[in-house]
Amino acid sequence: MIIRKQVNERMSRIVEHNGTIYFAGIVSDQKDLDIKGQAKRALEIAEERFKEAETDKDTLLRAEIFLKDIYSDFADFNEIWDEWVSKENPPARACVEANMASTNTLVEIIFTAAKV
Repeated sequence: MIIRKQVNERMSRIVEHNGTIYFAGIVSDQKDLDIKGQAKRALEIAEERFKEAETDKDTLLRAEIFLKDIYSDFADFNEIWDEWVSKENPPARACVEANMASTNTLVEIIFTAAKV
């Protein structure tokens, strides 16, 4: 069975299948913030979605991180990430530079998690 949540005509923000939860890309809803602010806000939104999906950051399997400018923002993003991520159960992670759907989005994160 597949469970879809926060569905619109384009996508589902949360999809669960066989005990694995896939999250659509998460970005800050406050585009005027710097990379640290956008990273914090995206992670706050992620935690809200984890709760809705009945999981948490300790069950993360993978994180795919997209930075608009990896050379300028990598260290500042990692500062926020390192404060947030589970030290006991860190996910597999990739971090790359990418163009964003909006010009003022600095970071987007895609998570995959196991159901708690």
